[in-house]
Amino acid sequence: QVQLVESGGGLVQAGGSLRLSCAASGLPFTFSSYTMGWFRQAPGKEREFVAAISWADSTSYVDSVKGRFTISRDNAKNTVSLQMNSLKPEDTAVYYCAAGRKRGAIVERDFGTWGQGTQVTVSS
Repeated sequence: QVQLVESGGGLVQAGGSLRLSCAASGLPFTFSSYTMGWFRQAPGKEREFVAAISWADSTSYVDSVKGRFTISRDNAKNTVSLQMNSLKPEDTAVYYCAAGRKRGAIVERDFGTWGQGTQVTVSS
């Protein structure tokens, strides 16, 4: 059974930090061969790309989180993390982990496996 399980969400004050983790299991191919991504969906808004890391550790970020968020992966543990610093109220959203086979993927249609999401709430 393919699973992506996110953890680490919660409530934090503006300026604070959170670290999200995503554990993958049951993927049909080696975890290291996947592009792993983080997306988020705020209330009343479309889900948007946040960050991605490829099999070669190449990273991509949406402009609004550059310099504040860092995506990383541990292929030995089949995990991907998102370190979020200097959080802002506008970062409040449900954050989703996703796995895709396309190199350099950053759009939803290129990610075929999704987690259930974890809530991040940033208070002002």
